[in-house]
Amino acid sequence: MLINCVVYEDGTKLADIPVSEISEYASLPRCFVWVALRDATPEELAEVQAEFGLHPLAVEDAHNGHQRPKVEEYADSLFVVMHLLEAGAGEPATLTVGELDVFVGRNYVVSVRNRSDHGFTEVRERCEREPELLKNGPGFVLYALMDAVVDRYFPIIDAFEDELDTIEQRIFTKGAARDSIKRLYELKQRLTLLKHAVAPLLEGTGKLHGGRVPQICVSTQEYFRDVVDHLSRINNTIDSIRDTIGTAIHVNLSMVTIEDGEVTKRLAAWAAIFAVCTAFAGLWGMNFEHMPELKWRYGYAAALALIASLCAYLYYRFRRAGWV
Repeated sequence: MLINCVVYEDGTKLADIPVSEISEYASLPRCFVWVALRDATPEELAEVQAEFGLHPLAVEDAHNGHQRPKVEEYADSLFVVMHLLEAGAGEPATLTVGELDVFVGRNYVVSVRNRSDHGFTEVRERCEREPELLKNGPGFVLYALMDAVVDRYFPIIDAFEDELDTIEQRIFTKGAARDSIKRLYELKQRLTLLKHAVAPLLEGTGKLHGGRVPQICVSTQEYFRDVVDHLSRINNTIDSIRDTIGTAIHVNLSMVTIEDGEVTKRLAAWAAIFAVCTAFAGLWGMNFEHMPELKWRYGYAAALALIASLCAYLYYRFRRAGWV
């Protein structure tokens, strides 16, 4: 679906135009066209490809979707894939993964958003408020889109840190170890989704500043360096959280082992106490004819008193040892 198609000249919005008129404006010397699509159909992609001469391999990737984040150079154009992560409702929040494919050339920007409800209207408004920067052309638009995508990762990583803090506070709560391990693994899975979005994009964005960079991005290198810095911070935080999760999982497993050991000790203590009863009952339950205490008037009471005394003594010792 076409969101908008706008022509800019010297950093200023010139007009909204239909796709069929793109070629008339794209040929003007100081103009470029920014086309935004959402969940584009093959027909829409084919129409845009014909207008701008997009590389067929890049168009195929945009059509198929589910691409790894990357920055690819095709002659004098760029094709950039970024993952869009959105936190859902509920506790803990699930992550849905969308995709933003961006085609960038000397006189055009084509952004194709897939499987995401959060648009980039604020990015277009930001660019139009800064005509001096928008004069840099499609390279600045690419930066603005990348910066917006990366900025959306920060609230997610902050939520992960808060969730991890909450889980860590419950680690030593009795009976909560198994639930904590489950929540840690769920958090690790969601963190992996973010890692898969950040790490490849960090590698690709590094090609857009310093050394040989695509001609489209020459005048905006310092802006892409800022994006790389943000991605590096997020990537380092992800690694730190993953290490903490690993440590927390080991601690939780240790707590489960300790709790199981406590149960085993209690069972062993009670088994020892009842073993006394069983031993004496088994002794006096033997069918021998000559057992003097069986003929004694107070034998039954004395036997019960002896058994109760020994059981009480064992209970006292186990209680002092913390086994019961």
